[in-house]
Amino acid sequence: MDYKKRLQDAGIRCTSVRLLVYRTIYEEMQNAFSLQDVMDILSYADSSSVFRALSLFAEHHLLHLIDDGSGVRKYCVCRCGKFTCHHLHFTCIKCHETTCLKDMHIPAITAPEGYVFQEAEFVIKGICPKCQGH
Repeated sequence: MDYKKRLQDAGIRCTSVRLLVYRTIYEEMQNAFSLQDVMDILSYADSSSVFRALSLFAEHHLLHLIDDGSGVRKYCVCRCGKFTCHHLHFTCIKCHETTCLKDMHIPAITAPEGYVFQEAEFVIKGICPKCQGH
């Protein structure tokens, strides 16, 4: 993948930090992740620069924010080829890992008269396969 082009296509000026962060999250993060997860990989990077890059990517729809109820800001890389993704997420109530369910889409909901929907989140909570054996 041409990470520089992906950033430019999203309207983001490509800097070395942004490119490093985007390449890292795209290659390393298969499920939802937090700033701390990125910092565990990029321990030598400045955390405020990484946070600003993640926020910018979310603002430009390269990432989407996930509210899984943990109180920690989590992100998911948009891999749809478009700049929006509308899939479900699963949060394990034991290990608190949030997984993208890429093949399960948020059902279409019609807005009541006078309302305009702009985004939707759908988080299913339960026990993941890894925790079911414990």
